[in-house]
Amino acid sequence: MKRPEILAPAGDFTCLKAAIDAGADAVYFGLGTFNMRARSGVNFKESDLPEIARRCGKVRRYLALNAIMFEDEAETVEKTIVAAKPYVDAFIVSDWGVVSLCKKHGAAFHISTQMSTSNSEAVKFLVSQGASRVVLARECTLSEVKRICASSPVEIECFVHGAQCVAESGRCFMSHDIFGKSACRGECVQPCRRRFLVKAVDLYEDADGNPVHADAKAQYVVEPHTVLSAKDLCSLGFVDRLIDAGISSFKIEGRARNANYVMTTVRCYRRAVDAVLSGTYTPELVQELTEEVKTVFHREFADGLYFGRPGAHQFADSEDSLATTVKRHVGIVMDYFLKAGIAQVKIQDHAIRPGDALQVHGPTTGVVELTLGELRRDDEKPAVGEKGTWVTFRCPRCRVGDKVFFIERKGPAALPPCG
Repeated sequence: MKRPEILAPAGDFTCLKAAIDAGADAVYFGLGTFNMRARSGVNFKESDLPEIARRCGKVRRYLALNAIMFEDEAETVEKTIVAAKPYVDAFIVSDWGVVSLCKKHGAAFHISTQMSTSNSEAVKFLVSQGASRVVLARECTLSEVKRICASSPVEIECFVHGAQCVAESGRCFMSHDIFGKSACRGECVQPCRRRFLVKAVDLYEDADGNPVHADAKAQYVVEPHTVLSAKDLCSLGFVDRLIDAGISSFKIEGRARNANYVMTTVRCYRRAVDAVLSGTYTPELVQELTEEVKTVFHREFADGLYFGRPGAHQFADSEDSLATTVKRHVGIVMDYFLKAGIAQVKIQDHAIRPGDALQVHGPTTGVVELTLGELRRDDEKPAVGEKGTWVTFRCPRCRVGDKVFFIERKGPAALPPCG
């Protein structure tokens, strides 16, 4: 079996470091505009590109330029391609104008899922236009993916985990129609994730303009689920079948998610892929990894459309995250004593006690996890680090200004394993 690439989302330097540390083979990111997470606020700047390349080393880098490009934007997009080309391995694109600009400058490009590529003929045509990889439409079944991979002259990439759009390949107009924020420009405000109220409409009125029928004011909350909110994809339970299908790159959705999400999902899929290739992939491991990914943001899990077209079972019952843990902000690192391995932390919010599960997040640190040991404050050994005080404790390498979080467990979620 060929080892697939684990492709991780990165919205900032903290997520980037978390992805690399967790075992990602490649990362994808945006520069603030012309990508599908333009409004999320989790994008890099063009000036960050040299540092991204330096930190990634051998980890491959793909820049998302997969939004629609309008007539007066070609010059700006072209300048972005020219500026970014030395620092990235490929561009992720969905607009034929951007394809043309990539070809003009000899820049490698991958076809985004936004192009809805769902058959071998489309793949072959895209390859004839210069594409070096194609991200298939999420509507493809696993059997279709396998057949496309078998006949494809280039790498095939597929989503394996994360949020899914109710519209075909994410090409939705709902956000634009309601709020003037286009999903195809990376501005989606996700009205599909809400619950909906159905109201009766009476086409007949009396002389005073009032509805004629008694039930004209009837209204109902649509139940039992949020009718337009798709469940999240989780493929941990059939990673072996995805590898067997010949997929070259396993893409994890989540550029708008935090570093804990990135670290956890990448780590779980890294372990799952390695287990398949080493012959240690078992139902027990799937259960363990499923419980781990449940600790970070997710809706109800499903298999996506890998095993069939959409149905009522594909829609979520809740609009809220079902994560089994919650991050509570504790404070910031005031100092770190490298030789002693001791962090000094100012407690700004949540109190901490020995035995607590903590995480430290930072743009250079990434994410470090620890179980809190003894607290010290000069010669004192406080039982609690209270808000408004400072404490020191043993901690893996972190840096001044890093954020410290208490990880609160909410209890097990009543969800089945992935797959």
